[in-house]
Amino acid sequence: MQKPSIPEGTRDFGPEQVRKRNFIFDTIRSVFEKFGFQPLETPAMENLSTLTGKYGDEGDKLLFKILNNGDYLKDANADLLAARDSNKLVSSIAKRGLRYDLTVPFARYVVMNRGTLSFPFKRYQIQPVWRADRPQRGRYREFFQCDADVIGSDSLLYEAELTQIYDEAFARLRIPVVIKMNNRKVLYGIAEAAGIPDKFMDMTVAIDKLDKVGIEGVRKELSERDISDTAIATIEKILAAPDTQALRSVFSNSATGLTGLDELDRVFGLLSKTTLQNEVKFDITLARGLSYYTGCIYEVAAKGFRMGSIGGGGRYADLTGVFGVPGLSGVGISFGADRIYDVMEGMALFPETLVESVQIMLASFDEPSFEYAFQCATALRKAGVAVEIYPEPGKLKKQFEFAAKRNIPYVAIIGESEMQSGTLMLKNQKTGDQEALSVEQIVARLASV
Repeated sequence: MQKPSIPEGTRDFGPEQVRKRNFIFDTIRSVFEKFGFQPLETPAMENLSTLTGKYGDEGDKLLFKILNNGDYLKDANADLLAARDSNKLVSSIAKRGLRYDLTVPFARYVVMNRGTLSFPFKRYQIQPVWRADRPQRGRYREFFQCDADVIGSDSLLYEAELTQIYDEAFARLRIPVVIKMNNRKVLYGIAEAAGIPDKFMDMTVAIDKLDKVGIEGVRKELSERDISDTAIATIEKILAAPDTQALRSVFSNSATGLTGLDELDRVFGLLSKTTLQNEVKFDITLARGLSYYTGCIYEVAAKGFRMGSIGGGGRYADLTGVFGVPGLSGVGISFGADRIYDVMEGMALFPETLVESVQIMLASFDEPSFEYAFQCATALRKAGVAVEIYPEPGKLKKQFEFAAKRNIPYVAIIGESEMQSGTLMLKNQKTGDQEALSVEQIVARLASV
């Protein structure tokens, strides 16, 4: 018999892992709501027509397609099937796909519900997404995103607020980070300065890989994309610029590039009037490969721990235009929850109490004390205490071993004397201290821990 398994790039999560993940989600959610964002959920699958063409050529290759119901080959193009042309065959055998991110489904939702929404509309979404990527450390085929987006406003106030959200959320999670910011208009200014505005997308896709392949790798990819050596040299020189001010002379003939610099200066100006707990800096090499970004873009990296980006996002001028409603500008960010989990696990940042799902376990000697334990457990639960009853009375050693494996911090021992006195013998599993307490006193004791 074949052993059961799960698809590559996916994972099971046990109780302790789920509690830790929920800690991340709850922390991020509380920050989103503090800034006025509202919750939203969309289906796991979308029509492929909704997803295709929104993430660039490389993103489209990573879409998971869902075969049509029933005999999916019934309406397949016979010639394409015979030619084994899978790319062209897809449209006749698969009309749906798993969502690649949460931003495009959000744009689709806005278009479908625009008559009932008040703009600017601020929403957050915490759901899984799927990408047919090569699995590796920190990169999975199924993973959660935690997104916050504002749509229906061009105000750069929101870029500043989203930066504050990143700053506060990572401070609460105790992860030291650097929040990097750039602007796609600045990148277009680079393309214009290099004389290759027609190669803008090719250039950004290559630059976006700088942290993975280094400058030599970027230079090689730019060359492979038919960008001249002269243009490559200009791009390299511009990428070495230390700040936005140094770029103004370079962009003297690029109105788009100068606009991008003005937008960045505005955001940094707003942030300069506040106190931030993490480093926020301009990074001209930041490109973000997704084709729908048009303004400010973000990327977040953990300090002191080797991991890819744990957050990213940016401004999109007309994402809803592809769904027939042009002119709705938006900006959003995403937290990479799975990578954040790996960072927190690697840096031992999770609170120790997360491994304790139950506050107290009741142990009994015999059937009468077992029945009394059930009554006590009911009273404790009514008072809001998380309680476990060992399912069989008897040897205490076995019961204590179970409590230790479950990381239950307190065990209440119940025997004949406890039943007569109306108390339980409460034992602290960490210190070994014991004392006889009533149910009410145990509730007060646990509340003070």
